Amino acid sequence: MSRIRGQGPLVPRLADTAVIDLADRDGYRHSAHAHHAAGVLPESWDASSAPAEHPLHTKALAGIFQGAGTQHVKVSPATAGERDLFTLVEAEEALVVPIRLHALTIGALTLTRAPASPPFTEADRVLAEEVARRTALGLDNTRLHAAQADIAATLQRALLTDLPAVENLELAAHYQPAQHAAEIGGDWYDALPLDHGDLALVIGDVTGHDIQAASRMSELRNMLRALAVDRPEEDPGQILRRLDTAQARLTLADSATAILARLHPAPDGTWDMAWSVAGHPPPLLLTADGNATYLAGGHTILLGVHPTRDRPTARTTLPPGATLILYTDGLVESRTQGLDTGMTRLRRHATTHRHLPLTQLCARLARDLGDDRDDITLIAARIPTVR
Repeated sequence: MSRIRGQGPLVPRLADTAVIDLADRDGYRHSAHAHHAAGVLPESWDASSAPAEHPLHTKALAGIFQGAGTQHVKVSPATAGERDLFTLVEAEEALVVPIRLHALTIGALTLTRAPASPPFTEADRVLAEEVARRTALGLDNTRLHAAQADIAATLQRALLTDLPAVENLELAAHYQPAQHAAEIGGDWYDALPLDHGDLALVIGDVTGHDIQAASRMSELRNMLRALAVDRPEEDPGQILRRLDTAQARLTLADSATAILARLHPAPDGTWDMAWSVAGHPPPLLLTADGNATYLAGGHTILLGVHPTRDRPTARTTLPPGATLILYTDGLVESRTQGLDTGMTRLRRHATTHRHLPLTQLCARLARDLGDDRDDITLIAARIPTVR
């Protein structure tokens, strides 16, 4: 941020100029600035454009970062040709106020007034210190949100599966976390080999968008892995029903959506697919000739609503050259786009770019279609073309 947003309450009502410097490992760095007149201070603040520091400002900042209180600086008249901050803004005086949280100095707020403005008063100093206190709280909240986002994203990335090598099948997956701390949560994908060369593919989304959702996702994912491996002969619908029962008894999550698909290689180069959908957007199947179809079968309510309800299993054959895409709702739905519109866009976009390598296709779909306020997760399988 090159400017302090919301200049009204601070500039020009309290000062002609406001500057924030934040502590870093090298001492401090410029973070934001505002001036009541446009064009006086540079838009960017880098080595080539930033004004020099006035010696009195440098001294005041040093005192602040060593623990001193608010500094009231009377600025000396400028020397001709000087291009320091105070000279550029024609400062006659300045308040340099510590931004502190729990006795830790995290920055400094500098306010200046020119000769045409009235001198700073004691009331101005008190108000400036209150502004600095609230700034410290805001910065701390930002830090906490960023830390939560980093923890959730790290947890999710640690739990997302390294895809297995499967003979005569190409696999790819893509995970893109939300760009806001409050929107990171419970998306997951999985792929695990089963008996007889079969492969289980999973996509899921636990309700919630926080570190708790990421934790519940890990529990649900691991339970589904165990159930799928324990009774691999069961249909996907039967396995999802057992997962629903376990979820209800163990309180793994409030609710969740998921798709469990089982792929079985056939001697003719096709793959038989059985799948069950628990409240999740349907799989998308692309064929080599450019046809794109949503697989509507095997669909019933999301997990956590009716744990004893039977869950159907649908079946189809994946021909050579076909691509199967499982995805979460962040790819097709947002606050500005309905699900039907998003699914239409996904079908058209996937058809247009179906010739891309599978990893590139997944990344392209996430980049072009996804809502960055939500997690976006895809897992895809492509059947080789018979030669």
